[in-house]
Amino acid sequence: MQSLAHYGLSASHGFLSPREIDEIALPPDFDAIEDAAAMLPDYLASGRVRHWLARLPTLDVTAFIADADDAEAGAAMLRYGFLAQAWVWGEAELIARLPANLAVPLVALADRLGLKPIMTYQHYVLDNWFRLDKADGIALGNLAIDQHFAGGRDESGFILVHVAIEAIAGRALEVAVDLVNAADTDDVARVESLLGALDSALGAINAGLEPMAAACDPHAYYTRVRPYMFGWPGEGLVYEGVEAFGGKPVALRGQTGSQSSIVPAIDAVLGVPHGSSALSAFLDEMHGYRPPRHRTFVEDLHASRVREVAARSPALRDAYNACLARLAHFRTAHLRLAATYISAQAATSGGDGETGTGGTPFLTYLARHRDDSRAAFL
Repeated sequence: MQSLAHYGLSASHGFLSPREIDEIALPPDFDAIEDAAAMLPDYLASGRVRHWLARLPTLDVTAFIADADDAEAGAAMLRYGFLAQAWVWGEAELIARLPANLAVPLVALADRLGLKPIMTYQHYVLDNWFRLDKADGIALGNLAIDQHFAGGRDESGFILVHVAIEAIAGRALEVAVDLVNAADTDDVARVESLLGALDSALGAINAGLEPMAAACDPHAYYTRVRPYMFGWPGEGLVYEGVEAFGGKPVALRGQTGSQSSIVPAIDAVLGVPHGSSALSAFLDEMHGYRPPRHRTFVEDLHASRVREVAARSPALRDAYNACLARLAHFRTAHLRLAATYISAQAATSGGDGETGTGGTPFLTYLARHRDDSRAAFL
C-alpha cells in the first residue's frame, strides 16, 4: 500500500483539499462568476435567482483547464456547482434544464477533474473551507466556509462540522495504510498495536459528531440548508449546449454524506462486507462521485488482509471488534442525527422525510450500514 501522499492525502487534512480556498485565485475571466457566487444568498432571497444567473456570460474555459492545477480547477467547479444547484432548486417552480452559460463550463471542469457534472461532497465540504488563523489547526473555532447558498450560522455550522471530522479522520487514514502493510507482512504484533491506534482514531471521529447539535439547528437545516443539495435523478436534467449529452437529460445524485470517503475507507481496511443489495449498489454508485485519487485509495484498501490476520487470536479479535464497535457507534449516531434533522422535521412540516439528498431511503440504508458493521464481528 502506498503512502497517503501518493493519493494526495495527509494525516493533518485527511481527504480535505490540501490548499485552502481563500488562497486560490481564479483568473479575471471568472470575475462575473465569482461575483454571482458571492451574491448567491441575496439572489436566492430575491426569489428571482434564475433571472440573475441567466445574465452570466458563457465562459470558454478551455485555456484555463489546460493550465490550471487541480485546486484551481476545483475552485472554479465549486462556483459553478453551487450556481447550478441554485438555478435548479432556488425557485418554487421546478425546471428540467440547465442553461448553457452554466452547463458548458460545469461539464468541462468536471471532465478535467474526473468528477460528475454536479455539486458533490467534494465541492460542498472538502474544498469549501479555510482557516481563520493560519498558524492554528483545522478545528471548529478556527474555520470558515467560503461559498454559501442561503448563508447564516446554521449553514456554516453544518458544513464546518463535516470539515472538522474530515481533518480528524486523517489520523485514521494514516493508521489504515500502516495496518494494510503490517497485515501483508504478517506482523501480528504490529497489527494488534495498530488496531488499538485505529480504535482511538475512530473514537475521535465519533466525538467529532457531537458539536452538530450546537452548530446547526434541525429546523434551520431542513428549511434553509438541505433544499439546495438535491440532485436530479429520475428523468434527469438537460445540460443545454453540451454536445456530448446530445440534448438528452442526465440523471445524477445530489450531494450526500455517502460521498465522503472516510467510512468506505474504514470498511475497506477492516473488510466489512455489505453483500449484494440495493444498498451495496448505491454505495458502488457513490464511489463514482468521489475524486479519482480518493477512489483509488479506497480501492487499494480493499486488498486488506487485516480481517484475516485479526481472526488468529483472541487478543487480535478483541482489538478488531473494538474498531467495528466504533464504526457501528458512528453509524448509529449518524442515523439518530438523520432522524432528528430530516424525519422529525418532515413530520411537522408535511414534507418528505424518507428520501435523502442522494435520492435514497436514507433511514433504511443507514440502519443497514450499522447492521453490517455489527454483523462483521469476529
